[in-house]
Amino acid sequence: MRITNETKVGVLAAVAITILIVGYSFLKGNNVFSNEKEFYAKYAQVEGLQVSKPVLVNGFQIGRVSELTLLPDGQILAQFQINPEYAIPKNTIARLESTDLLGGKAIVFELANSNEYLQEGDTLNANIQKNIMDQVQPIQKKVEQIIVRLDSMLTSINSALSPEFQQNFDRSFASIARTLETLEGTTRKVDALVGSQSNHIASIVANLESISENFKNNNSKITSVMNNLDKITDEVARANFTQTIKNADKAVADMQLIVSKINTGEGSLGMLINDKKLYSELNRSAENLDKLMIDLKANPKRYVHLSVFGRKTD
Repeated sequence: MRITNETKVGVLAAVAITILIVGYSFLKGNNVFSNEKEFYAKYAQVEGLQVSKPVLVNGFQIGRVSELTLLPDGQILAQFQINPEYAIPKNTIARLESTDLLGGKAIVFELANSNEYLQEGDTLNANIQKNIMDQVQPIQKKVEQIIVRLDSMLTSINSALSPEFQQNFDRSFASIARTLETLEGTTRKVDALVGSQSNHIASIVANLESISENFKNNNSKITSVMNNLDKITDEVARANFTQTIKNADKAVADMQLIVSKINTGEGSLGMLINDKKLYSELNRSAENLDKLMIDLKANPKRYVHLSVFGRKTD
């Protein structure tokens, strides 16, 4: 069957849309095919914390921040997606911690030593560590002095550079800016495309969930039906096979009885087969009958007398 160009274009468009949706979700920090566990923690402020930031244990990433929600009381509810391979003990503290000098934040789990573990959907104890900049205030002045000196050095270097180098440097920055603008426009187009198809995607997911729920609700009935079918099939097969064997055994036994009677001379067939004298008499009778028929054909008047006027008296 030949595939039309319209069909090819439609298939390519569907694949491209799927890739864009999955890629957009991935860039937003959502793993479409993930079965990670969800946990929560509440914070008074989350300055610098963003969606997709890592969740760490001793510097090792075990999950990520999947969602931030502002509660009516002003607190922020943070949702975490944690790898299901790792069990989180109760009383574990989800500490909001700075990761660099620029104010980037991450969630660090301080694991407790409890033998009981959190279940999916539980809320962890939260704590906020002081900003790194607050911890390095004693050296802030020295850093500022170094920055002033670096600025002076850069100014001297800038004055020593040729105008041609400066023009090339400016063109490079302009090219980078245009690239970023193009990327931003592409992102807006992807957002618009995903938004226009969100209803269809939601409908498809709802249908899949409905089908899965129906199978789940009727799982016991389906299992019962299949078990009954297996049982009935086994019983029918067993019954037919047993009856066939019994019938075959009876037929063989009857045949053996008949042969035995024939061999012992019982019955007409047995006497005919085993009695040679009777066989000879039957042959002789057949020969005489044959001779009689031949003579009857040759001389019918000997046996049949016909008279138009009645029988003639002697």
